[in-house]
Amino acid sequence: MTSKLEQLRSMTTVVADTGDIEAVRRLKPVDCTTNPSIVLKALGTEAFQEAFQEAITWGKAKGGQDDAVIGAIADRMAISVGAALAELVPGRVSTEVDADLSFDTKASVEKAHQIIAGYKERGIEKDRILIKLASTWEGIRAAEILQKEGIDCNLTLLFSKAQAIACAEAKVFLISPFVGRILDWYKKSTGEDYTSETDPGVVSVRSIYNYYKANGIGTIVMGASFRNAGEIEALAGCDRLTISPQLLDELNADQGTLARALSPDTVKAEPHVSLDEKSFRWAMNQDAMATEKLAEGIRGFAKDMDTLRGQIAKALAA
Repeated sequence: MTSKLEQLRSMTTVVADTGDIEAVRRLKPVDCTTNPSIVLKALGTEAFQEAFQEAITWGKAKGGQDDAVIGAIADRMAISVGAALAELVPGRVSTEVDADLSFDTKASVEKAHQIIAGYKERGIEKDRILIKLASTWEGIRAAEILQKEGIDCNLTLLFSKAQAIACAEAKVFLISPFVGRILDWYKKSTGEDYTSETDPGVVSVRSIYNYYKANGIGTIVMGASFRNAGEIEALAGCDRLTISPQLLDELNADQGTLARALSPDTVKAEPHVSLDEKSFRWAMNQDAMATEKLAEGIRGFAKDMDTLRGQIAKALAA
């Protein structure tokens, strides 16, 4: 019997949610996703000390403590992590636009262009990169512009069907609905425990998957932010799943049978929906979980970005 990880790979594209070089080398995912938290953690490891110092030296040559220079150094470090991952995976690496730009369409597009240019300087073309943007109205509009330019996007911090519908209408390449964070909110809100079948995060991704497939929408659904292997198994067959090394190892060690849970052949008919800005914002307003988790996620990523910028400023002053 093959492992559950190998069985999963036969029906779903497996993506590693990590900046851990050794884990990626060992587990051999197709793609890798990163975010400010992952980049911050990766840059604290021995594997990226040289990249950290190189970026600081580069920044000092650019003029030092200026906020713009510090931001450019942070981008350079994120790209260093992404470039190292790109050497190990055959597919895409996701790199995130600064969380504090989540409500600024123009600045998000400009930052995406800078990220793509930074990768190109290292010989990595845009077809190997996904630009990650928060699934705010402004982030989705930025993705719409970038997609028309041929720059594929990964819309993250996605907690609701309204966000998924808006992303589909913007012709976004890929969305990352956050399974575990949805479960976290409901467990805290209700005090209840959930099975893999009743898990609100799993239910949400299944609903989005069904809507996309029923309406012939090409946007890729990539479940993310898992709390346990049961959530992953309940979404086996989803287009892609981005999974932490710990859970990848758990699935690799499990020799049980993994049944397919999602398939485009078994979707149920569902009417197509269109959302303008007013209806999108109203739908988000009516969904306390999605509103709270989106805001919390943006704050969390912004905090980690601020921590990295602080480390950069300290290193520049040394």
